[in-house]
Amino acid sequence: MKKLSLAGLITASLLLSGQALAKTEIEWWHAMGGANNTKIDEIAAKFNAKQDEYEIKPVFKGSYSETMTGAIAAFRSNQQPAIVQVFEVGTATMMGAKKAIYPVYQLMDDTKQKFNSSDYLSSVTAYYTDEQGRMISMPFNSSTPVLYYNKALFKKAGVTEPPKTWDEMEVVSKKLLASGLKCGFTTTWQSWTQIENFGARNNIPMATKNNGFGGFDTEFTFNTAPFVKHIERMAKWSKEGIFKYGGRQSDSLPLFYNQECAMTMGSSASLSGVKANMKGIPFGVSQLPYDSDLVKQPLNSIIGGGSLWVLKGHTEEEYKGVAEFFSYLSSPEVQADWHQFTGYLPITSEAYELSKSQGYYEKNPGTDTAIIQMTTATPTANSKGIRFGNYLQGRSIINEELEKVWSGKQTAQQALDNAVRRGNDQLRRFERSQK
Repeated sequence: MKKLSLAGLITASLLLSGQALAKTEIEWWHAMGGANNTKIDEIAAKFNAKQDEYEIKPVFKGSYSETMTGAIAAFRSNQQPAIVQVFEVGTATMMGAKKAIYPVYQLMDDTKQKFNSSDYLSSVTAYYTDEQGRMISMPFNSSTPVLYYNKALFKKAGVTEPPKTWDEMEVVSKKLLASGLKCGFTTTWQSWTQIENFGARNNIPMATKNNGFGGFDTEFTFNTAPFVKHIERMAKWSKEGIFKYGGRQSDSLPLFYNQECAMTMGSSASLSGVKANMKGIPFGVSQLPYDSDLVKQPLNSIIGGGSLWVLKGHTEEEYKGVAEFFSYLSSPEVQADWHQFTGYLPITSEAYELSKSQGYYEKNPGTDTAIIQMTTATPTANSKGIRFGNYLQGRSIINEELEKVWSGKQTAQQALDNAVRRGNDQLRRFERSQK
């Protein structure tokens, strides 16, 4: 009896093992660390438990640049994942790799998945579409910069409303300084906030060919008068204490957390971090300022974050699973939960409406600011987004040149001329690589 029981157990174990192996595994490489990594694991686990055919396997691969370069290297050795998360500045690079990518619109059509690009927020999807308006990658963690401000410091300075224009930024900052503060505002990700989004909000191109959407032979133009005037003004403010540079990326956030600066411009997805670091300190979230000399009403800001790309070289069954997973990922319930947990934008109108009906924005004032900023204006060629090859290097160049302005080593015109010249060299290098 014992032998039969043992044999029965072995048979049952093999059957269970066979059932587990029957699931088609789909690898998803991503760059979300910390709590967001845990949330991605949760999303995948719920999808895996929901059906019996596919198993999504998320793999954290490090930073955005590490994840993208790792996927490219893996493709060359035929070890690529089915899905890879790529940050927005890698969009042109991915689109240039036509032999490596499986466009999302084509994937969803080939697998007969219900898919309508108009269900997604146009200001988000515009970044990830081709010249025919077809979605190439699936938006996932989209953010946009907003203005965070310290309500307690505003009250002390007698300021009742956050500034809407750049002129008001100066007026408000001077009141803050008069109240004893050392700094009016700082900014994170200066290329994103002070060049890319300055152009978008004020309907000014930062490059030819519709900011790169019209072809790889684009050329930078952000050394024109509006940009130069803006950087000149910030250089003047830097000397006066109105503006304080705190470093690249999000390095300047501590200046806001420790109440040295009363305002900062940063990602909408930084909201949870602001909350965690400003406990007991009232703060607000407002839209990015615009230049009232350039536009009467600001346009939408443009996004940051990343999207999900599908790579070629996998089986038809795997692609069916990817398409089904993308449909699940885009569902209102999943998107609303992801949006509310992370601070990233909901990628569909239904997810936004669901969050509204759940009372999320009433309970958490300011959490809908980014969505309103992104959806109240119809995107133009100047506010649709940017698409530049080698733009990771391009942003580094902009950072280097702007830092010389803040330190007084060169003028705004010199800095932007240099950044345009050096940036164009990168664009030409990328253009040659596509031939």
